[in-house]
Amino acid sequence: MFWKSLFPGAIGSETPTGIGEHELLITEFVAANGERIHVYFSTTRDIDVYALEALCDAVGWAKRPLRKVRKALEFSFLIGSLWQERGQNRRLIGFARATSDHAFNATLWDVVVHPEVQGKGLGKTLMRQMIRELRREEISNITLFADPQVVTFYEELGFHPDPEGIKGMFWYPS
Repeated sequence: MFWKSLFPGAIGSETPTGIGEHELLITEFVAANGERIHVYFSTTRDIDVYALEALCDAVGWAKRPLRKVRKALEFSFLIGSLWQERGQNRRLIGFARATSDHAFNATLWDVVVHPEVQGKGLGKTLMRQMIRELRREEISNITLFADPQVVTFYEELGFHPDPEGIKGMFWYPS
């Protein structure tokens, strides 16, 4: 998969602490039972399409054909994910991907955070990390499509609706 080639190193190899070469510890906290919970951002962990679709289902998104989800992952320029680790258990709790022309432009897609952890700043952290990774690749124009209920969320991150009067145009099959 192309996006994996953008991040050198052994995909999925992890240090004894559980942090992979291209993973960032976002936060850690202690659960009521005393168990330590860590949240990591990764650009290298393999994404299981069933886990991704379960995450999308948890926020109420429509079901998507798994073969198309696999294809979307394969042809993405960048994939970022948030992982919750409790002991030896690891769970996908956030996801975003970007497509790009590999020079100037990228569009973010499928930004999702599990409802159980929404409102804790993880969505903003996920977006900031995605922007940081895209800027590291010298991408200067980052776009996305936002449902009306999340426009304010993206505006708080510096996105502007219709900058300079630009209007998006869409073609749909009849």
